[in-house]
Amino acid sequence: MKANDAVLAQRYYAAWNSRDLDAILALYADDIEFSSPYIAALGFSPDGVIHGKVVLRAYFEKALERAPQLTFAPEALFVGARGHTLIYKNQRGERTAEHHELDGLGLILRAEAHYETA
Repeated sequence: MKANDAVLAQRYYAAWNSRDLDAILALYADDIEFSSPYIAALGFSPDGVIHGKVVLRAYFEKALERAPQLTFAPEALFVGARGHTLIYKNQRGERTAEHHELDGLGLILRAEAHYETA
């Protein structure tokens, strides 16, 4: 496992669990591409994909507002050649796999959130 991936994962969980939007956004590149089925559900983009940190901030603000008890409990970290995948449970016990492709500075350039179905 690459040490940078483990450090980024720790920073990711600390930022989200403290609900610190600036710390969360500091993990992402300015030209981030983020996909999640909740993007469409919250009315941000019909295809579930958003581009850029400005839109990402608005999406995360709305997500944090809608889930005031939001917490992530880490379960696993999978490391690949260009990034990693975090497996975690939220405050409702729902499992998520979030894949992060990193840029040369170690910032998240592309993120894809996947949710376990029953």
